[in-house]
Amino acid sequence: MKLKSIAFFLALFCATAVTAQQKEWVGTWAAAPEFTGPSDNPPEPLAFHSLRQIVQVSVGGDCLRLKLSNEFSKQGALVKSVFIADALDSCNIDAKTAKYLTFGGKREVILVSGHCIISDICKYKLRPLQRLAITINFDQSGDQVTSHRGSRTTSYLINGEAKPKTSFAGSKKTDHWFYISAIDVPQKDQECIAIIGNSITDGRGSTTNMQNRWPDMMSRVLNTQGKKEYAVLNLGIGGNCVVRGGLSEPAVERFDRDILNQSGCTKVVVFEGINDLGGSDGHCERTAKELIEAYQQFIKKAHGEGLKIYLATITPFGKSFYDKGNLFKETARQVVNQWIRTNKEADGFIDFDEAMRDKNHPSQLNEEWQEDWLHLNAKGYEAMGEYAAKYFLGL
Repeated sequence: MKLKSIAFFLALFCATAVTAQQKEWVGTWAAAPEFTGPSDNPPEPLAFHSLRQIVQVSVGGDCLRLKLSNEFSKQGALVKSVFIADALDSCNIDAKTAKYLTFGGKREVILVSGHCIISDICKYKLRPLQRLAITINFDQSGDQVTSHRGSRTTSYLINGEAKPKTSFAGSKKTDHWFYISAIDVPQKDQECIAIIGNSITDGRGSTTNMQNRWPDMMSRVLNTQGKKEYAVLNLGIGGNCVVRGGLSEPAVERFDRDILNQSGCTKVVVFEGINDLGGSDGHCERTAKELIEAYQQFIKKAHGEGLKIYLATITPFGKSFYDKGNLFKETARQVVNQWIRTNKEADGFIDFDEAMRDKNHPSQLNEEWQEDWLHLNAKGYEAMGEYAAKYFLGL
């Protein structure tokens, strides 16, 4: 089969899988795909290498499917095989749990430039909140890939083709994810909360390999204290803006793909805007207006898909590198937060501003919880995640 024919088949397969089967599945893990710059590339070209990546899911199931994305690369990649297994410590897996995935009945698959692909259904006992290892054996790959920069989780690269019992000791390490973008399990009666955000949601300031971003902490509380299962999908991107600028596509451009296209999504959380405001020198009033207009657009789109949508107030950034004594930025933040609290269009709001600020200095984060006066530390993310979970549990 010619490459163009394969590309057409894979693109059609991906689109069919997402649309026709979307209501039969629910996402248990996801990451927003991004363009990969040279500084975020794998430590070596992926051709003739094996890459092991670790994720933590939110809800479980007796089977799953994996979505791989090459949407931000102009080069294709040939994958010899992909297998999953229960993750142990570091790069190690429980080899007895390993299962190879297939794509259209075959282990080998082409990651076509500009497209995504979803695996066939794989029977696998996936436990809620467990860590899963995804090992991809590459045959051919260019020097450009699709990634998620802010994995806060170490990936491991070795030469040659890995088998389930292959040791990854001595592997090269990198704290990025490559190509993996979603894991789905069968839809039961789960709620599925998809979160669009920036580096605060992506977890800057959290502990690498400890899975303690605020959405992780929210997921743990929801799935240990809730009466039903809650899938939590973190679609945060470090440095991301809502309207323009920042890193990767702004939220107004990626909302449909990263939020509305998630399987089984029932609720949306929008927690973005701090980077827009932080870079708004000289046009704070216009930025506040544009943020509100973007939120209204998100609300309309979510409601058009039958989803509930919740806006989160923008947390303080006083004393951070965004501050610079600019009172206009703080005023704009207050204007946006007041609209979030009082609008009648969204289904509710999560008041992260009130929860995370210093009560005596409301333009600043609680000092005990801050990392750099913009991001939270691990303790702060724990408090933040618990606060959000209690909101959805009605506590």
